[in-house]
Amino acid sequence: MTATKRTRSPDITAAIRSSFAVGLAVAAYGISFGALAVAAGLDVWQTCVLSLLMFSGGSQFALVGVLATGGASAGGAAIASAVLLGTRNSLYALRVAPMIGPGVLKRLLAGHWTIDETTAVSTAQPTLASQRAGFWWTGVIIYVGWNLTTLLGALIGDQLGDVSQYGLDAAAAAAFLGLLWPRLKQLQPVVVAVGAAVVAAVLMPILPAGVPVLAAALVAVVVGLTNVFGTRESDIAEAEPDPMGER
Repeated sequence: MTATKRTRSPDITAAIRSSFAVGLAVAAYGISFGALAVAAGLDVWQTCVLSLLMFSGGSQFALVGVLATGGASAGGAAIASAVLLGTRNSLYALRVAPMIGPGVLKRLLAGHWTIDETTAVSTAQPTLASQRAGFWWTGVIIYVGWNLTTLLGALIGDQLGDVSQYGLDAAAAAAFLGLLWPRLKQLQPVVVAVGAAVVAAVLMPILPAGVPVLAAALVAVVVGLTNVFGTRESDIAEAEPDPMGER
């Protein structure tokens, strides 16, 4: 009996392509974190543990940024800034949870991998199957890549010099823009993008680090939940196949 070869749908293939485009660009930015963390006073082991366990780029940069300016005595403020900035991921969970699929272990892992990039790639897909593929592929690519580049940056940071000159942050931003651009043909995504940008820009000079980002994320959550500027779409059928092999 010959086994039937499973072929991916075009939507899932497109989701995986997006996962690689965003994932590789963001993972490369881990070199900057590794180098900056060591420069801020952490050793290689501490730097790598942060990426393994915290796995939230914005929070990690916020923590080492405060440590770099205040040293060990600023540890409390550094942790507070990182936690505050990481709170936005709990808001993403509201949107991501329905597409994860069953299983306690899967949901625990999904909680660790619910970050800006996995949320952006998954929610940009048109079907439940492609959303799940986008989430899990992006999570795997970034988690593995980010931790490898963190180690690399921590080990060779002294030889890199000023890591900002390589434009790795711009590569990550460009990947996000490429993902976002096709969605700006409708009113609601435009309102979210403009509203979040205005809120963040207004609040940055007057509030602590992390709060403006959290406020900007709230704009997206409120607009998305109320669907004020969108149109109601039919729910995605639950019978749609799961790219991870489950229903």
